[in-house]
Amino acid sequence: MTDLGDFDLAVIGGGVNGAGIARDAAGRGLSVLLIEKHDFAEGTSSRSSKLVHGGLRYLEYYEFRLVRESLIEREVLLRAAPHIVRPMRFVLPHSPEQRPAWLIRLGLFLYDHLGGRELLPSSGALDLARAPEGEPLRQAFSRGFAYSDCWVDDARLVVLNVLDASRLGARVLSRTELISARRDGGEWSLSLRSGALESRARARGLVNAAGPWVEDVERATGANSAKRVRLVKGSHLITAKFWRGEQAYLLQSPDRRVVFVSPYEEDFALIGTTDVPFAGSPEDVAIEESEVDELLGLVNRYFRRGPTRDDVLHCFSGVRPLFDDGADDASAITRDYVFDLDAPAGAAPVLTIIGGKITTYRRLAERALERLQPFFPAMTPLWTKGATLPGGALGGLGFSGFLSALASRNPWLPAEVALGYARRYGSRAEDLLKDAKSLEDLGRHFGGGLYEREALFLAAKEFAASADDVLERRTKHHLRLTPEQRSSFEVWFDAKNRTRTV
Repeated sequence: MTDLGDFDLAVIGGGVNGAGIARDAAGRGLSVLLIEKHDFAEGTSSRSSKLVHGGLRYLEYYEFRLVRESLIEREVLLRAAPHIVRPMRFVLPHSPEQRPAWLIRLGLFLYDHLGGRELLPSSGALDLARAPEGEPLRQAFSRGFAYSDCWVDDARLVVLNVLDASRLGARVLSRTELISARRDGGEWSLSLRSGALESRARARGLVNAAGPWVEDVERATGANSAKRVRLVKGSHLITAKFWRGEQAYLLQSPDRRVVFVSPYEEDFALIGTTDVPFAGSPEDVAIEESEVDELLGLVNRYFRRGPTRDDVLHCFSGVRPLFDDGADDASAITRDYVFDLDAPAGAAPVLTIIGGKITTYRRLAERALERLQPFFPAMTPLWTKGATLPGGALGGLGFSGFLSALASRNPWLPAEVALGYARRYGSRAEDLLKDAKSLEDLGRHFGGGLYEREALFLAAKEFAASADDVLERRTKHHLRLTPEQRSSFEVWFDAKNRTRTV
C-alpha cells in the first residue's frame, strides 16, 4: 500500500466545485489532495448547458442573492478565461401565453443592473418581424427581447482549475476512489483505491464535493449531513446548426420552463435542458425518448424549420445534485449552494457541499474556505478574483487579437485548427505548437482537426488517460470524427498510453 503522506486538506470530487476549492486552497498556502474517482469533469460538470449566466429565470423565484452573485461572477470568469468563456447574445421570442411582456422587461432591467455589468451589452426589445434574429422563427413570434450572457467550455473550465491547483502544489489524482475515511487523533485517515492499487493519506480537514455522489462519500466518512440532496436529470441534444448568426435563443415552454438553443462548436446546435427527477446511480443516467420529444417539440414550436429526430447527432444527460428545498417542481428547486460543516470539538472537520452551478464555483470555493478558516488560521488572503486561469493571459490583445497573432505566427496552420487551439488553450497554444513549422510536425491526422501532437499534449499536460478524456472532455473532437476515425484513434491512443505508463 502506497502512503501518499500528510495534507492540510483533502477534497473529494473533481468536478467544478472540488477543482475550484482545491485551486483556491493551494493558492492560499494549504497542502491539498484532490481525489476524483473518474476523470476530472466526467460527471455533472461536463454535461451542462455550457453557460456562464446570471440565471434570468431565477428572478421569478426571488433568488436575488444568487442572481447577483452569478452576474458578478460572469464577468470575473470572462476576464479570467477569455479563451474558454465568451460573450453570447440571447434572443427571447415573446410568447404571451407564458410570461407577459412587462414581466420580461422588469426581469431584464434587474438582470442589467443587479450585478454591476461592465463588459457585456445591455438588454433591449427586438422587432423580430424585421430583425435578422427573427428570420428562422415562426411568424407568430414577431416581438422579442435580447440580452447577454456567456458561453463556456465547462469541462475545460474544470481541467484548467485542476491544472492551476497542480501548479500551486496540490496533489491531484483522477480515477482514484475514496474507500473509507475515519477520524484519527484530530485528522482524517483516508483509504483510497486506483484500479488494483491501494493507497492511504492523512488530512487535517476534508471537503465532500462529490456532487451526485455526495451521500456515498458521507457514508464513507460516517459524517451524515442533515441537509439532503435532490437529484435532477438534465438532458441535451446536439444537431447541426439550423439558423444563421451567432445568437442563441431562449425558448419558453408551455409549463413556464425554459430551454436554450445555442451555437455549439461553430457548426452545431446545443438544445437543452430538461428537468426530470432522477433516482438511481448517476453513472447510469441517460436521455429518455420523452425528453427528446419534449426538446424537439419546443424548438419546432418556435422555429420554422427546426430539427427532427433524424437530425439529432448526439445526446447527453447529467445529474444535478441540488439542495432539497422542498419544492414540488424539479425546475423550481434552488440552484443555490449550501454548506454543512461537521466539526465536533477536537475532531477534524468535514465540509459538505450541496448544490451550486458552474457560474458561481469560484465564489463557492471562497465561501467554503471561509467556513474552514478557523481550522487553518495561517491561510493567506483571498486571491482568485483577479487571477487568470491557465491560458487566459492573452497579452491584452483580447481573444480576436490573440487569434490573429497566433495565425500570423503560424501561417501554415489551417484557420479552423488555429481557432480550435486558441479556444481550447489560449496562450498555452504556444506550448502545444512549440517548434512546429508545418502540419507534418503535428503528426498523424485522425480526422476532424485532431492531430497526434494535441493528443500527446493532453496526455502529458492535462491528465488525459483515455480516448474519451481527449475526445469528449479535453476537446470536442468526437463531434467531427466518423465511427471509423474514432475507433482508429482509440486504438492508437490506448497503445500510446500503455507505452507511456509502463
